[in-house]
Amino acid sequence: MQTIAAIVITKNEEGNIGGCLESLRWVDELIVVDAESTDRTVGVARSYTSEVFVRPWPGYGPQKNFAMDQATTDWILIVDADERVPQELREEIRRVLTPSSASASRIDLREEGMNRSLSSAPNAYCLPRRNFYYGRWIRHANQYPDLQLRLLRRNTGRYNDLPVHEHLEVPGPVGVLSTALHHHTSTAVVSHELKIERYSTLAAYERCSAGRSDALWHHMIFNPCWTFLKLYVLRQGFRDGLPGFLMCAFSGAHVLLKYAKLWEQRHCGGRKAPSPGL
Repeated sequence: MQTIAAIVITKNEEGNIGGCLESLRWVDELIVVDAESTDRTVGVARSYTSEVFVRPWPGYGPQKNFAMDQATTDWILIVDADERVPQELREEIRRVLTPSSASASRIDLREEGMNRSLSSAPNAYCLPRRNFYYGRWIRHANQYPDLQLRLLRRNTGRYNDLPVHEHLEVPGPVGVLSTALHHHTSTAVVSHELKIERYSTLAAYERCSAGRSDALWHHMIFNPCWTFLKLYVLRQGFRDGLPGFLMCAFSGAHVLLKYAKLWEQRHCGGRKAPSPGL
């Protein structure tokens, strides 16, 4: 089998990092890049690997690119601190990285905006992802399969520098695995609240930096309501019980906060964009 490194970027992930790294013990290299955490994240990470780097936060894309630059293996697997690699996914990754094995299934990803084509020799693989909210896998509301481009040949791809929704750009063909990565995104209301606070700030910063700082009253009324109705009713989030309702409601709140922060910057605090810090 070809060698593989797993990379994880962190900032104050004391409660998550142990479970994440435990699920990655099987890789050949385990690399953690920490953005100067103030909790025990670095100490926990060093109990799993000696390759722990602490550096200031430059943004999601640059931090992940730095982490990939530290790898010396054939392949790189990119995992977030609140994600876990189950045994079934580990076995599938090992299987597709064994040169003599049958290749994974492939799809044309142009409909995903990634402009990929079918091929028998992928440079990267997408992984489906199961998103867990409040301990429950959310199967509807556009939450599955939630394909993530996370496994790639070393030196074949880089992240762009968008403040939020950064994505990995890989030339050439991309395959798709069948086993899902597990994402424990929000285990409590307070963590969900903190997450949408951070990401709404980043989304407002991105929009403002692109010169799209318009935030009118109808954006703050209709856009959040449409987001909730689309996910909860049209995309059947109601089928996932109360966790599904909360996920859809917080998605609407994220949209409201994004436009509210844009409005605040324009009318109350000048033209300065919201801070994009982690």
